[in-house]
Amino acid sequence: MLLPVPYDRRRAVEYARRWALSRNPLFVNFAGQGGDCTSFVSQCILAGCGIMNYTDTFGWYYISPSDRAPAWSGVDELYNFLTAAPDFARANQGYGPYATDAKVARRIDVGDVIQLANADGEFYHTLIISDFRDDDVLVCAHTNDALDRPLSEYNYASLRVLHIEGAMLYFDDTRIFEDLINATALPKRC
Repeated sequence: MLLPVPYDRRRAVEYARRWALSRNPLFVNFAGQGGDCTSFVSQCILAGCGIMNYTDTFGWYYISPSDRAPAWSGVDELYNFLTAAPDFARANQGYGPYATDAKVARRIDVGDVIQLANADGEFYHTLIISDFRDDDVLVCAHTNDALDRPLSEYNYASLRVLHIEGAMLYFDDTRIFEDLINATALPKRC
C-alpha cells in the first residue's frame, strides 16, 4: 500500500544551506565525474522527505558511489523519476518523492528544483530554491557551489522547475495483517 508523506521544505532548505559550500561525508563528491549538482539536490530532497526508492535502474537511491540509481545524480534521470512517481504503473513503483512540472503546477516554493538547459535544449545543471528576494529566486547548488545565489546571475538558455508535491511511502500492511492473524508478532515501533 502506498501512503502519502508530506515534503518538509524547511528541512530541505536547511540541509541545502548547511552543505551548499561543503560536502556531507556520507556522499561522494561527483564534481570530477560529471558534476555534483544533482546528487546535492537529491540529498536536499531526501532531507525533506526521508524516503528513497531502491528499485534497480528506475529508482532513486544512494548507498555508495558504485551503488546508486541513475536518478540520484543524473539531471534528466532525476526529472524523469520525480515526474513519473505518481504514475504507479511506471517502473519506479510509485514510492519516493514526486513532483509536478511548474508549468502544470503553476506555483513554485522553497525546496523546489530548477534545472537549466543550454541553447541546444540539453539540461545540464540542477539547483534547489532556497528563498525569494525582490523579483529573483535564490538557489543553492554544488559543482559551482552556491549559497542563496540569485538565479539571475546564471547564464542559461531555458529552465524547468519541478514543484515537489510530496512523497509516497510503501507500507506493507499485508505483513502486519499476517503477523497479527497468525499471532506471530506485533507491528514494529517506528
